[in-house]
Amino acid sequence: MTPVLDAHFHVFDPAAALPGDGGYHPPAFSVAQYRAAAAPLGVAGGVLVAASTHGLDPAPLLAALEELGPRFVAIAAADPSLTDEALRALAARGVRGLRYILYRGAGLEIGAALDMADRAHAVAGLHAQFYADAAHLAPWLGRLRGMAGRLVIDHLGMTEAGLPVVLELAAAGAKVKATGFGRVELPVEEALRRIAAVAPRALIFGTDMPSTRARRPFAAEDMDTLRRIAGEAPFWENAADFYGIE
Repeated sequence: MTPVLDAHFHVFDPAAALPGDGGYHPPAFSVAQYRAAAAPLGVAGGVLVAASTHGLDPAPLLAALEELGPRFVAIAAADPSLTDEALRALAARGVRGLRYILYRGAGLEIGAALDMADRAHAVAGLHAQFYADAAHLAPWLGRLRGMAGRLVIDHLGMTEAGLPVVLELAAAGAKVKATGFGRVELPVEEALRRIAAVAPRALIFGTDMPSTRARRPFAAEDMDTLRRIAGEAPFWENAADFYGIE
C-alpha cells in the first residue's frame, strides 16, 4: 500500500481539560484511537492540528505530538500573545504553522491574523493555516497572494462562494486541504476538479478525524473520490515537502 500522509486530524486527550468552543466539548479521541482508525488507511505520517475546542494552550497538542513520534508534525493555535521566543520554541518542538480560526465568528480579525502570520513566519518560519469561509478573504486577496507559498486553506475554503478565492490562491501557490467533505457547503467533486486543474500540487489530503461537528464523518470513500480526481499526489507528495516530512 502506498504510504499516506494525513495532513489534518485532531486528538482530544481525555486526560487534558479543554476549554471547548461555545459550550461544545468534543468526545475523547486519543492518540491510540487515532492510530487504530488511521492504520487501515495506510497512514505513515501526518499533521496534528489544533482544534477550536483546544483553546490557545499548546501543551495538549505538544504532548500528543510527542506520543505520535517521527513523521508527525503539528499546527498550533494562533495566539496573539505568543512572543517571538515562544514561536521559535514551538517550531523547535515540531510545530510547522499556526492555525487562524476565522470561522463561526471566532478568532482574530483578518488583518490582525495576517500581521501575526507575517511575524510568525519571519521569526520562526511558521506557515499560516486559515480556517475560514474563503469568501470572507476576498478583500485581502492582494496581501494573501503575496504569502501564498506559506499559506494553507482549510476544508476547501468551506463554501461555494469562497471557491473563486481558493482557486486564485491555489494558482498563486497556496495549499488547499482536501478534508472535511462532510462539513463543507460546496460541491466537493467539482471543487476538487477545479483546484487540481489550476494547481496540480495544491491539494493535500487529510482525514479530519474524528470529524467533530461535521454532518457526516470522514469515510474511506472520500479518499477514493480524491484519488479518482487528483491521483496519488495529494496523499504524500504534495504535503511532504511543505511540512518537512520525509
